[in-house]
Amino acid sequence: MKSALPPVLVVDDEPNMRETIGELLMDGGFTVDVAESAEDALEMLGEPGSEYFVMITDARLGGMSGYELLKRTKADWPKMPVIIITAFATPKLAKEAIQNGAIDYLSKPFSPEELLHVVDRCRETFDLVEENKSLRARAKPDQTYDVHQIVGESGFIVDMRKFIETVAPTNSTVLILGESGTGKELVAGAIHTRSARSDKNYIRLNCAAIPENLLESELFGHEKGAFTGALRTKAGRVEEADGGTIFLDEIGDMSRPLQAKLLRFLEDGSFTRVGGNEEKKVDVRIIAATNRDIVEAIKINDFREDLYHRLNVMKFHPPPLRDRGRDVILLAEHFLSRHCHDLGRGGLNISKEAQQKLMAHKWPGNVRELRNVMERAAILEQTDEVTVANLPNFDVEARLRESEGGGGGAGGGEIDFDLGFAEAVAEFERQMISAALEQNHYNVNRSAEQLKMTRHSLRYRMQQLGLSNLGSSSGNSSDGE
Repeated sequence: MKSALPPVLVVDDEPNMRETIGELLMDGGFTVDVAESAEDALEMLGEPGSEYFVMITDARLGGMSGYELLKRTKADWPKMPVIIITAFATPKLAKEAIQNGAIDYLSKPFSPEELLHVVDRCRETFDLVEENKSLRARAKPDQTYDVHQIVGESGFIVDMRKFIETVAPTNSTVLILGESGTGKELVAGAIHTRSARSDKNYIRLNCAAIPENLLESELFGHEKGAFTGALRTKAGRVEEADGGTIFLDEIGDMSRPLQAKLLRFLEDGSFTRVGGNEEKKVDVRIIAATNRDIVEAIKINDFREDLYHRLNVMKFHPPPLRDRGRDVILLAEHFLSRHCHDLGRGGLNISKEAQQKLMAHKWPGNVRELRNVMERAAILEQTDEVTVANLPNFDVEARLRESEGGGGGAGGGEIDFDLGFAEAVAEFERQMISAALEQNHYNVNRSAEQLKMTRHSLRYRMQQLGLSNLGSSSGNSSDGE
């Protein structure tokens, strides 16, 4: 990105010093403009269309001093980094320069490396600001991440919307647990969109998609030469997200050494780049997600318990599609409409038989699987109605779940003895309680009456069977009181 940089403005009334600094910077790959006085520098800064990414000025100049130039520059161009150089360095002058907005203060004689290091840091900041502008420009038209994009009318989804609306205005860390394809990323994005940080960057990082040895660099950045291939200093994703939100997906796949560094970062926003010594600090909201059983990961020492507790300020568990009842059809119609529009064809209805088949499927791939199924139907269907013939057989998907249902329900299928008695009974309980909750719109009192058990017994069984995830974070499952 150096070739796209604006020039450095060098201000010094000594011709030899202007030439020396200019040559050093040009050897470092920068373009340079020079001014003989503070007055000339202000005139150059004020020219229409002029742009400099950093100004370097001597403290003592003929006429207006470098300190006065610093004050004028910070008043009229507050984002312009200014570096002060002086042969008469004192702690008092250094403090005055920094207090008045100088990015750094160099004493003569200084080494070429010192100067280039300071300028390179300014260049890096400029690159980051420009990249953030580009990211925000690309992100603004995208309205995918909003609570209104969450399709469904089940009690689970009503409470999902309530959770997002409640949590979004805060700066609290959020942990989202659940199966793949249940909408964890949609929840995270909607929280950012509804937050006070929505005009800042929303950075997504999939911890499972980046090699372990590169993930730390991707997250926290690295210094030039930190490792083989680190040809230049690179800011990390946390710096890109400064002021905004970073979504760490599949955090359960992060290595334990990096978990320790993330834990420190969560404490106060401070971090150190790979290969660096300088501690940096940013203001970033963390939203993390994983499809792993986090408790099991802690038990087998794959995930730090202290990191879990630090992340677990606000926890949410998007429900699997198989537990969302008629939401399956609402989502199918939504995806079908979208795919028909993309294909440039008229809208399609879903036949009654096709709806029944969609409702009977267990959806191991959750919402993502349903979206793909409806894309297939939109492409293949030649009539004005999606029929069973253009839905998959779900044979592979059924095999993925055959150990869960046993097939021995009212339909009279074969019993799966591989489950074992206790697991089979638990699965039957789970299905029966889920059906009662769905029929009673997740009202616990009415569901308990239908199941002929007390409310407290029902809540206990829901907790034991993993059916109370939403209630623990957002207060769903009304008691009807």
